[in-house]
Amino acid sequence: MNDKPVRLAIVGGNRGGRFKRTLAALEGLVCLVAICDLREEVLRDWKSEFPGIKGYTSYDKLLEDPEVDAVLLASPMLLHAKQAVLALDSGKHVLSEVIAAHTLEDAWELVEAVERTGLVYMLAENYCYERSAMTVLTMAERGAFGELTYLEGGYIHELRSSVHAPDGSLTWRGELHRQYNGMNYPTHSIGPIAQWLGLGRRSDDRLESMLTFVSGSRSLRKYFQERFGPEHPASQEGYWRQGDSAVTTILTQRGTLITLRVDWSSVRPHNMHHYAVQGTEGAFVSRRHDFEDDLIWFEGRSPRVASVQGGKPEDRWEPLGRYQPEFDHPSWIRLERMGDEETHGGSNTLVLEEFAASIREQRRPAIDVYDAVSWSSIFPLSMESWAKQGMPVRFPDFRRGERREG
Repeated sequence: MNDKPVRLAIVGGNRGGRFKRTLAALEGLVCLVAICDLREEVLRDWKSEFPGIKGYTSYDKLLEDPEVDAVLLASPMLLHAKQAVLALDSGKHVLSEVIAAHTLEDAWELVEAVERTGLVYMLAENYCYERSAMTVLTMAERGAFGELTYLEGGYIHELRSSVHAPDGSLTWRGELHRQYNGMNYPTHSIGPIAQWLGLGRRSDDRLESMLTFVSGSRSLRKYFQERFGPEHPASQEGYWRQGDSAVTTILTQRGTLITLRVDWSSVRPHNMHHYAVQGTEGAFVSRRHDFEDDLIWFEGRSPRVASVQGGKPEDRWEPLGRYQPEFDHPSWIRLERMGDEETHGGSNTLVLEEFAASIREQRRPAIDVYDAVSWSSIFPLSMESWAKQGMPVRFPDFRRGERREG
């Protein structure tokens, strides 16, 4: 085991900023040595907070630096796969923000690069490390739900202001909505679900087939009309390809049903944790907002309450917090003692900690390249399904190397 700190470079200064407090919490395990961004002002801001780090405006130059062990890709989403392959072929380990790849061809090239180099690749899917997600994971691992039969996940987050710059030009999120139409941001939804099912870990199950439907595109056109006027190109009919809501239904090889929804342009409050679990012996439903509780029910364990009509007792949901002491994940117990309250409530700390530990211990990370491309492939497969009017399409088996050109 190598006990030296992992020398890390962050690619993408703005999005990478969410890891600033994490770096301080992991001193001795991770050492920031460089930042890469196209904007000199972003580099200056980082160097003022982290004196001594190097600043690069060229990604190729960064990859030539022998003092960089690993890169954290916090760059625009459509660059992730190709930047990851370049880093791996340059001898750098990779921690990539979501999603990992937006085409099947890129997904296969990423798998082949990891297999070719033997380096660590991990997807920085922090929703898998949220406290409630890890509590449900512990419950699933201990069989508290019985056999899981149906799961639901959603990323419902109004981000219209993030698709454009102040002058009305499109950001990478805007270009994504203009050029593609499908389940374009699936890993926050599928990541925790895949771990609860133990896909690629506790079971031999895997994602087998899926179909997708997408609503019409209405919200962004209306938003641009109100914000920039009816003459703006984005205010015109047909400008946006991406519909407001995308819904994907997945069937696993062993017959478990999964429903996903992504919507980041409709007007409504943020629903960060939108999940449901149904098993043969229990169920879980996440809260819709901060003023509700996550709910849990276990057959034979949750209390029954007399009905209002005075009939026989009825089953009732319980707050997840009632079972927190019993099923709380050890990582969160440790974080609570540390008083870690950084972005996403400590989940980014757990992501970066796991990445660095897997490098030092020379082992497979918790979310490896096969997880990353399987979850991310929902995007290109959803476009294929929707182009065929919602017909089912099959998942490639990335772990077995049965390459399917896409």
